[in-house]
Amino acid sequence: MDVLVIGVLGVLAIVLAAQASGKLGVAAPLLLVVLGIGVSLLPFVGDIEIEPEWILAGVLPPLLYSAAVSMPTMEFRRDFRAIAGLSVILVVLSSVLLGLLFAWLIPGLGLAAAIALGAIVSPTDAVATSIVKKLGVSPRIVAVLEGESLLNDATALVLLRSAIAATAATVSFWGVLGDFAYAVAVAVVIGVAVGWLNLRLRHRVKDAAVNTAISFTIPFIASVPAEVLGASGLVAAVAAGLVTGIGAPRWLTPAHRFSDAQNWRTIELLLEGAVFLVMGLELWTLLDDVGTADNGLWTALWIGAVALVATVLVRTAYVVPLLQGLARSARRKAARTEQFGAIQERIDQMEAGTPALGDGQTGGDPRRSRGMPPGDPTRMEDRPIPKLRPGDADRFRDRVVRYVADVDYMQAEPLGVKQGAVVVWAGMRGVVTLAAAQTLPQDTESRSLLVLIAFVVAALSLLIQGGTLGWLARRLGLTGIGVNIEERERLSTELREVSMKVLADRGIDPREMMRRGTDETASDVPDPKPDFDRVRAVRVEMIDAQRVRLLELQKAGTYSSAALTWALQSLDADQISIELHAPDAGE
Repeated sequence: MDVLVIGVLGVLAIVLAAQASGKLGVAAPLLLVVLGIGVSLLPFVGDIEIEPEWILAGVLPPLLYSAAVSMPTMEFRRDFRAIAGLSVILVVLSSVLLGLLFAWLIPGLGLAAAIALGAIVSPTDAVATSIVKKLGVSPRIVAVLEGESLLNDATALVLLRSAIAATAATVSFWGVLGDFAYAVAVAVVIGVAVGWLNLRLRHRVKDAAVNTAISFTIPFIASVPAEVLGASGLVAAVAAGLVTGIGAPRWLTPAHRFSDAQNWRTIELLLEGAVFLVMGLELWTLLDDVGTADNGLWTALWIGAVALVATVLVRTAYVVPLLQGLARSARRKAARTEQFGAIQERIDQMEAGTPALGDGQTGGDPRRSRGMPPGDPTRMEDRPIPKLRPGDADRFRDRVVRYVADVDYMQAEPLGVKQGAVVVWAGMRGVVTLAAAQTLPQDTESRSLLVLIAFVVAALSLLIQGGTLGWLARRLGLTGIGVNIEERERLSTELREVSMKVLADRGIDPREMMRRGTDETASDVPDPKPDFDRVRAVRVEMIDAQRVRLLELQKAGTYSSAALTWALQSLDADQISIELHAPDAGE
């Protein structure tokens, strides 16, 4: 009964924090941490300690899976270089540099244990993404932060595992690198396979509730085998989520995807809230442990504060050159787009099968056929022009369109100094840091102190960085980015043309379609039921064609993920409405 009461009170606290966050302008996770700290200090509240395995194996896989499913894959692909750098390179650098700092600040702490603590406080938390989303900042910033929080947990935990092993035995750099490569590679293979099978299986399940229930098992079906094989269960869950998110519009019905979105949003709310609430509640237990140890509370506080400053400095030192490199790359790509006119001309020639070198009366030089002097045959325009196979020209054109769209995206949403400041300040620590700290072996030297230091870093990061992130973004003028109405109108026009083509192919007058679709009781229709069955069938066919076009546009990248998601949700709502009003819908 006590557990039941505590559970109910916890859910109510999470709900109240979610409601109060909007009115107070403070993120719900921050309110829950403060609430947990306050409750933990009450005299009648006993020691609260949660097994870290519950968080690492029971909470993080579904949270990361859900975030991966909703991840805008187009932006993820475009900024994968930045995401991979923040998730892997920065975590490794932070772990080593912070490890050296901890080894210097804490007497008697070995280098391996110090690097283990550095790996614990290195990964960022997804709470930053929830904060910046509500602020209306650039979608590119959100995508980078979301992608980083998806992948950096695995890097930190693999490093932590290697560092813990090094405290008991000698490990080499190549051994750690090999362990990391194995953990990621095996996890990706398992995650992709589970995601692929997930879509095929759920495609055959018609009941939306059953379909969603199956989705609740997928992160564990991916993570558990990966952990058994010594790989990263979190990476496996993320890979399964990415595959599911990419293929869901093609394999799952609108009703199934709508059910998934609603139910997983509830799961995210409860799991995230519970972890942050527990994070605050565990403070008293940590203080009690440190109070009986050789080192005191103030030692943990000042070392944690110094470590937090160090994490921000290391992150700044990495992000600045990273953004400069991205800016140079964007300029190079923009310069290359000037050549695309010639590339398109060459594709047309290849599709038409223009004679290659050595053919014709011009001596085989295509430059002469254009009234140009012979040139270097090693240059692209002087090479033979072979005949393309069917479909190759379209694939080449799609690549050109995709490249140009990527360049336009980089130029429309650059990552400059202001955006970089938000990326740096949004690198706050949280759930993974606290859970990973508690996986330290019980015989670790000054274990309670190390765990409390990790808690201090996470708590101060959430309270200071999380509490001021909104102010910083508003101060830099990066908030309030609204809906791009013009883009939505262009997309709507393109989808409307697809609908008109479907009607034209079936020989249907659009005006007649609209009349029959909006007046089911029209007296001039002698037998309305057959007509409206036909109308519904045609409308579903139009929606299917529009959805296929949306997937093509997503692959090309000519529209933003926000506009494509809006259009897809509109189509889904239309189809669900049609299905609900079908004569056999209530059977």
